[in-house]
Amino acid sequence: MINASSWTLQYLVVVLFVLLVGPALSKLPAAQAVSLTLFGLDRAQTVRLVVEGSGLATLCILSLRGYRRMPDNGQGFSFIRTLVLPLTAIFVLIATDKTLRVAGLSLIDQIGSQRYAIAYTASLALMALWATAAWLLNFDALHRFFSASAPKEDSDESASAEEEHGEVHPDESSGEIEAGAAILNANKNPPSTLGRYRVLKELGRGAMGVVYLGKDPTIQRFVAIKTMRLDKIDANDKLQEVKTRFFREAESTGRLSHPNIVTIYDAGEEDHLVYIAMELLQGSTLKEWTHTPNLMAVRKLLPILATVADAMDYAHRQGVVHRDIKPANIMLTTDHVVKVMDFGIATMASSARTKTETVLGTPTYMSPEQIAGKKVDGRSDVYSLGVVMFELLTGHAPFKADNLSALLYAITHTPPLRLSAVRANLPPLIQDVLTCALQKDPVRRYRTGGEFAQALRGIVEQIAA
Repeated sequence: MINASSWTLQYLVVVLFVLLVGPALSKLPAAQAVSLTLFGLDRAQTVRLVVEGSGLATLCILSLRGYRRMPDNGQGFSFIRTLVLPLTAIFVLIATDKTLRVAGLSLIDQIGSQRYAIAYTASLALMALWATAAWLLNFDALHRFFSASAPKEDSDESASAEEEHGEVHPDESSGEIEAGAAILNANKNPPSTLGRYRVLKELGRGAMGVVYLGKDPTIQRFVAIKTMRLDKIDANDKLQEVKTRFFREAESTGRLSHPNIVTIYDAGEEDHLVYIAMELLQGSTLKEWTHTPNLMAVRKLLPILATVADAMDYAHRQGVVHRDIKPANIMLTTDHVVKVMDFGIATMASSARTKTETVLGTPTYMSPEQIAGKKVDGRSDVYSLGVVMFELLTGHAPFKADNLSALLYAITHTPPLRLSAVRANLPPLIQDVLTCALQKDPVRRYRTGGEFAQALRGIVEQIAA
């Protein structure tokens, strides 16, 4: 994943390079000293053609990189990501035409001026149509971006547009969305400190609440601080129950010590706000590789999933079930270390809900027993990882539905799609492993995450053989 703001700056610099540097260099006396000439052009024209051609090639590479790796957050960056290719194509076409008319008339003459004009006009019209369609189809994302970016009252800090430590997904249950809306309204003014941690800025908003970048001044360590408000809970006995459950879950997940599980350092309460301080990570989540143009290679993906399964197995043996395994909760750091995030966070977030019937988790990745409200164990996480595996292999979820009710019904009653129906070039053994992981009856699934990991590594060995 790339930083969209940094990418935008690079893009503008290259555009200015194309517009200004080529003409400027071609007018310098040094341009006449160039020995190489191309296509019958003089030396100055050759310099301009080479410089602007190099700039346009760089712009194309930068655009493709932005399209493939810019965060698809459903808001402003999704809008930019969609428009970058058609707009770049239009700019390249116009810049190329200008360069040819100034420095390459001989090339136009070879094609024929009339044919060239017709081809140029048709190409420009098609690209303009492409850009217009992209604009109209994604205008709602731009609107959401500016709505979310409106200045906050009494706040000097601007929110980060990219979220690395938590996010609200469009396929969450209505109860989660309502709770998230309440959290957004209640957190307009970020606290200056939480416990011993100094709050530096907002990183994002997730299932629990707002995520802040914090710093422990004692040991100069940066942390991610996830928060959840308690002031919406009226009954005192309910408040005490919520707090007890929250800190019990924080204690159990805080005991987890595994290289592939995000470390929880601390938990506390301050001004009707409970918080968890945890390891700060730099990298990108697997959500980046859930779209068809950007699927990860099978040989790279399966070891990552096996590592996640091993981390789950360790947590399950400690009595901790994740309950919300999904691509957004699995990170690949800049050091290429797999990290599973938010163990126990889903349960902690649920403790503040006043509606006991609220479905907990992200529906697309939930196991049938989790949807039914039954007691879940590690096999529920195995199922969720199976859904993640299917999506990362194909770019599609294993169940299709038009609404939440239909989705929940499909997960509990309908067989999942077969891999061959979506991606036919995968080894058959992968389907066998997925079939076992996605069994609706937990008794028929892999009994542990370790078994799932062993099966995944067996596929890798067979592919390598």
